[in-house]
Amino acid sequence: MSPSDPDPALEDVFKALADSTRRVLLDRLHEHNGQTLSQLCDGVGMARQSVTQHLGVLESANLISTVRRGREKLHYLNPVPLQEIQEQWIDKFERPRLRALSAIKRRAEESNMSQPTFVYTTYINSTPEKVWQAITDPELSGQYWGHANVSDWQQGSRWEHQRVDGSGIADVVGTVVEADPPRKLVTTWADPAGGADGPISTVTFLIQPYQDIVRLTVTHADLASPTEYAQASGGWAAVLSNLKSFLETGAPLPTDPWTQPS
Repeated sequence: MSPSDPDPALEDVFKALADSTRRVLLDRLHEHNGQTLSQLCDGVGMARQSVTQHLGVLESANLISTVRRGREKLHYLNPVPLQEIQEQWIDKFERPRLRALSAIKRRAEESNMSQPTFVYTTYINSTPEKVWQAITDPELSGQYWGHANVSDWQQGSRWEHQRVDGSGIADVVGTVVEADPPRKLVTTWADPAGGADGPISTVTFLIQPYQDIVRLTVTHADLASPTEYAQASGGWAAVLSNLKSFLETGAPLPTDPWTQPS
């Protein structure tokens, strides 16, 4: 694709954002992330089926992600496409002023936000087995993540996110809460320097076949603050882009995606 050609993924995003109802749904998820269909229908003033169709368009454009919790289906904002629009179409024109305004807005919102949850969905041309292996194999994870994920991946076992410099130092430690290869992995995350009373978050990898490829949804819950949410947002976007590139091309992107995960 030449620089003048439109990006098909961004075309879907722009089309999804063109409808005012879909923008309202995104605004409502921004105000309160992780809502059910019934919650989103309240106050919209349209039939449940119509809201479902709008949510389907947003999910196809990767603007929202969905996670099952029992019988409920929760909807989460997926901010990555909006970040791409900002980088390609807004930042280059208004970067200094908008960043200053964003910092003010972020500080104003911090007092109203507690234990946020970050959800990221990506599609990988691979198999569930290979995605699972890339996440759990120390050698493979070290190649695209910059840290090796080390554990026997049995429920209740300890896992460590170790540096690949040979030091054996772990920047993140936790417990394997659930391991169902190659479909689902749930782990707790903590800073080993924080001690027993330090903040603990939970990361869920949901690996699902999607036509001939894989849909990978990562949910990082119980983040300690909006600041950690922002760190997780940027960190997961880089890590999962590296994972996708690694599995599809055999080589990760030429960056260190996440030197210190939250």
